[in-house]
Amino acid sequence: MLKWLAIVLIILFALLQYRLWLGEGGMRELTEVRQRVAALEEENQPLRDRNARLAAEVVDLKTGLDAIEERARSDIGMVRSDEQFFWVPGVAVETTGLEVNAGLVGMPVPGAEASQ
Repeated sequence: MLKWLAIVLIILFALLQYRLWLGEGGMRELTEVRQRVAALEEENQPLRDRNARLAAEVVDLKTGLDAIEERARSDIGMVRSDEQFFWVPGVAVETTGLEVNAGLVGMPVPGAEASQ
């Protein structure tokens, strides 16, 4: 009787070990899930970095006038009233913002004569 009990317990132990290592929700699946999580974390890291840069830029724009002026100069070609703007032919300039700014002050848009 004791011999049969030992055999049954060994078979039960073997089945449980099989389920732990190879069955559904076992160690193999855990390893695959960890690999997927690592891949997704690696994919998300550049997005987290970009979000942190954008959040810092938002804080900078909310608190400082220098950041707003820099953004206006680079995006829309802002020129202050006490400055002079010189257009140098042959230098590539982003014209989307310059068209708006030039239209506001009544100046010809740089590069507009080339497109006509």
